[in-house]
Amino acid sequence: MTAARAAKAGGFDGVGGTGGTGGSGGGGGDSFPPPFQAAVTALSETRPRPEVRLTPLPPPKRLAPFAFALEATVNEPEDEAVELADGRFVLLHDPQGQDGWRGTFRVVTLCRAELEPEIAGDPLLPEVTWSWLTGALEARSAGYTEPSGTVTRSSSAFFGGLAERAAEEVLEIRASWTPEGTAPDAAAHLTAWCELLCQCAGLPPETGEGTSVVQLPQRRGPR
Repeated sequence: MTAARAAKAGGFDGVGGTGGTGGSGGGGGDSFPPPFQAAVTALSETRPRPEVRLTPLPPPKRLAPFAFALEATVNEPEDEAVELADGRFVLLHDPQGQDGWRGTFRVVTLCRAELEPEIAGDPLLPEVTWSWLTGALEARSAGYTEPSGTVTRSSSAFFGGLAERAAEEVLEIRASWTPEGTAPDAAAHLTAWCELLCQCAGLPPETGEGTSVVQLPQRRGPR
């Protein structure tokens, strides 16, 4: 089960709130604070590169009064049936702020991608992939504070009836940060995170993007 699908199964529909909304859903826009409403509109209108597909998810209900969630998948450019990476992007909003946020918005993300074994063994992989996130945010002028997260590598070997499956090496990046300002450029934050997802998938930069960042090699095919 991919991370995005796991989020669905766990009860993670796009936009919701408890601050007087009486439930979730995109209707009743007047019931949402204007800064949150503007951020959701910006996220809904964001169009990343063609390989990335964004789909609304049911948002978490207990982390903040208002939340908006998206799942993302990155597909092989020449074969859309091959999924290279997946994840979720959640925007939280609490007009009163929360301890640890130092702001009224918080972004919470998860990114997963399979790796080739020789890449998974690189001791610098966690530091490099975390720098991709911070570098993408800075390149998009998406100001942020209070970053926090983990980079995890996991290995799976298969036995018995699954013995024919090749071993899997998975990279997982969980990251959260506080967008600067009371009306942050939510689209810039989402676009930067999508760039991280594409880098983890091993896609080359789009035309016009910088080429000094090292990408991970793409997987050799579906596992």
